[in-house]
Amino acid sequence: MVFSEQGVAMLSSVIHSKRAIYANIEIMRAFVSYRAMMIENKELRNEIIRLDKKINNSFKFLLRKIDALTPVLTQPPRKTVGFKRKDQP
Repeated sequence: MVFSEQGVAMLSSVIHSKRAIYANIEIMRAFVSYRAMMIENKELRNEIIRLDKKINNSFKFLLRKIDALTPVLTQPPRKTVGFKRKDQP
């Protein structure tokens, strides 16, 4: 999974090691650089938007295929494990 910029900021408030703090600072710098490149380079921005749409369409396709298989993949409910008291149904 990929963290958003806000997710990285929240993660740094949870993890307090020097290595984690350094990694979070570098990731935040990468987000800043990425944002600056997107603003400066219109062609790059358009290409990333195009690729993002293509990836989203691929995931939607895969999710539709998974949904179509869902009835095949479902299993009957399992019996509960353990002992039952006589006064329980």
